[in-house]
Parts: sequence; structure tokens; C-alpha cells
Amino acid sequence: MANQWIETIAEAQRLAKKRLPKSVYAALIAGSERGVTVNDNIAAFAELGLVPRLADHSPKREQSTRVMGQDISMPVIISPTGVQAVDPDGELAVARAAAARGVAIGLSSFASKSVEDVAAANSQTLFQVYWLGSKDEMVARMERAKAAGAVGIILTLDWSFSYGRDWGSPTIPERMDPKAMMKFAPEAIMRPKWLWKFARTGRIPDLTTPNITPPGEDPAPTFFGAYGMWQQTEPPSWQDIAWLRQQWDGPFMIKGVSRVVDAKKAVDAGVSAISVSNHGGNNLDGTPGVIRFLPAVSDAVGDQIEVLLDGGIRRGSDVVKALALGADAVMIGRAYLWGLAANGQAGVENVLDILRMGIDSALLGMGHSSIQDLSPEDVVIPEGFLRPLDTPV
Repeated sequence: MANQWIETIAEAQRLAKKRLPKSVYAALIAGSERGVTVNDNIAAFAELGLVPRLADHSPKREQSTRVMGQDISMPVIISPTGVQAVDPDGELAVARAAAARGVAIGLSSFASKSVEDVAAANSQTLFQVYWLGSKDEMVARMERAKAAGAVGIILTLDWSFSYGRDWGSPTIPERMDPKAMMKFAPEAIMRPKWLWKFARTGRIPDLTTPNITPPGEDPAPTFFGAYGMWQQTEPPSWQDIAWLRQQWDGPFMIKGVSRVVDAKKAVDAGVSAISVSNHGGNNLDGTPGVIRFLPAVSDAVGDQIEVLLDGGIRRGSDVVKALALGADAVMIGRAYLWGLAANGQAGVENVLDILRMGIDSALLGMGHSSIQDLSPEDVVIPEGFLRPLDTPV
């Protein structure tokens, strides 16, 4: 399978569904409640048109850019996602794939691999934190990340962890103990290739989060243990966020901005970047697709800080649309997880190659020589498409 080429991200998703146990795959596709937001994240991109040009095209198209203090080969960053148990190497495979393709990786504090190991595999590691635990514990996590070689911080605020899913929430065990293994054995047996890949490494799917507590502390909390810590932590104020930003002397991003007023407060808090996001449809269901409110946020603060988009990217033309409407780069989540599930590290590299080729093809068709040439004039925006969230209906 290592040499198998996947043509599209949609095909990577089909392969992931075919290969993964039912509950594992369900965890990758699920959004909160009715799934209105997760569906609109994708559908909104299809409503946008692109403007083609026929002649005087450049023979080369430039995709490299600089975001979060990092020179990257294309305007795509790996978004942090927790406990990547779809593959034994998990975040390490993703980190190596990203390094091989010259892009940065966001590593979740809920990851199944340590920040030390991931930063060693990719020198452009951005460590993602939640407002979780005491202030001393938060600072200790960031100091540990810096010591490991992380080059930036992503503070994620757009998360409510809703289990209310109309199609049923996947069952995720507290830990893979003998009782859980017996319960999920029928699902695993139905996916022998996935099971064999774990079996030959001598490891079972790891649901612990080694980046929450100091290195070597035994035992590391499980995903739900870390979630319980988050639940018990009082949500931050903007003053708290400004304080946390002051504890890190490098690039600092807030992930989860959807409103202009919050984007301006992020600027006031001193951050260097924001990700316009709705947590991939896993936060407040009914929030519009993220591309619908990107332009309003970018117009308000894009000349002061970097603006990224996170949510719904499935092809290179989606990246181009986001950049044309004000993003400096995009972050991807489900797309690379499907690649990881389909073919490990090679599958993630494959997904990044699909996006790179799609960006190049779109730039060629639009007559541009660089992603820096993109502007709103390149996009056909239907009437009623934009949904700036600070504007009364």
C-alpha cells in the first residue's frame, strides 16, 4: 500500500472509512448536534466561483509563504487534533509527512505523542494549548514545549465538546484496557489491515495525553481525564488571554475567531495570528461555514495580524478561495487524518501533494504566478453568501 497514489481527498476519506473500525471513523467525521456547521463548512466553498483567464499565463506558480514566523512551502498548516489513534505512529507520522513537504504542524496538547518527539520530527512544530488547569500548569506546558523546540503557540478557544450528535456519538473508551479491548474486538476484527498494523508494532491504540503533565509522570491522563481538567477550569477572560500571550515570546495564535469584535480583542491582547474557525463544526452548531465570515474578519484586522482559515478545506481550489478572500494560509484537519488512516505517513504526504497540485492548477487557470496575486476579484460571490456575524440580520 505504501506506493498507492490517492487521487483526491474524497478518495482518502473513502479509504479511511473502509479501513478504520466503525467507531474510529465516526469520531473523524462527526460534528456537533445536527451537523449544520460541519456540512456548511464544506458546502459554502462549492457556492463560490473562480474567474478564469486564457492567455499570458506564467510558466511557474509560487506557493511559498511565511506564517507564524515560519517559511513554509505552501499556504497550508497541519491543524492540531487530539489522540490520533487511526495509525500506530499517529502524530509522528503526520509530523514527518509535514516536514517532508515543507509545512508546519500544530500539535495538540491532547495528542498521543509527546511534544519532544514531534518537535524532533518537525522543526516547525506549533504547540496547541487549551485554557486548562492552573496558570502555573499552563506556563509549565509552554516552557516544556519551548524546551522541546516548539516555535509557536496556538491557543484554542472554540470548543464546547458537545456529545449531542443526531446520528449518534461514537463510543470512545476511557483507556484501552482489557475490558475495552473485548468490547471493541468485533469492530477491530472486521478491519484486519488496521488491526494488523497495530499488532505488528506491539502497541495498542494510545488514548493517553502525555503533553498535559510533566514528562515521565505516571500515569499520563487519558483524553477524558484531560477533558475533565478542562471542564473544571474556569473559562478565561480577555485579560487572562493577554496574560498568557505575555508568557510566550514567540508567535502566538488564537484559534476559533468568528466575530470581528473578537478579532479586534485578539489584536488588543497582542497575538500575532488568529485562525478564523468554528472547530470543524464541533463547537456551536448553527454557526455558518467559516468561509462565509472570513472576509469580514480579514477586512477588520488583516493589516495588523496574520489571518488563517480552518474548516472545510478539501481541495486546492478551496485554499485558493480562502486566500482570495483574505486568509494568509489555511489549516487542515480531517483531510490529513483521512490520509493518515488510508496510508500512514505516505497518505498524509499524498494529501498535501493533492492540495499543492490543486493550488497550482487553480493559479494556472486564473492566470496568476503566485498566491500573493490572489484577491476578491478572483472569486464570484453569490448574493447572500457572506455572513458577517457582527452584522444584525
